[in-house]
Amino acid sequence: MTAATEIDPVTERELVLIRLIDAPREKVFRAFTDPELLKQWFAPLPWTITEAALDVRPGGTNRFIMRSPEGELYPNQGVYLEVVPNEKLVMTDAYTEAWKPSEKPFMTAILTFEEEGGKTRYTARARHWSVADREAHEKMGFHEGWGQCADQLAALVAKL
Repeated sequence: MTAATEIDPVTERELVLIRLIDAPREKVFRAFTDPELLKQWFAPLPWTITEAALDVRPGGTNRFIMRSPEGELYPNQGVYLEVVPNEKLVMTDAYTEAWKPSEKPFMTAILTFEEEGGKTRYTARARHWSVADREAHEKMGFHEGWGQCADQLAALVAKL
């Protein structure tokens, strides 16, 4: 296969959202790592986060429950793989807690927070276990939902 026709296996399984948020990265990072702040913005309205428990360290649990407008609950649980304060968070649902494998891993999220003139260049990468999972996430509304959440995040950190 020539370089021109090669397919990057990561890229074909990855969704990316990039935003420039008018706040220092310390505030943006805090909004991801403080459960009370996370509950205020992490679900696209009218969805909500009813509960969040974050043990922000490699191997620590990341657990939250989303509630649909109809009242259905959607628990999400994973672990942090990498934590670099104010710079990077990597988490996955491949494990539920303390390195216990999940029933069906879906993705790994890689979040970066880069300083850019007093603002934060926030990049969210969702890497999926398969192309089918990436396509399903895209059809679920990845760009719309994560984009709306990024807007809600920007509004929240503007008030901190």
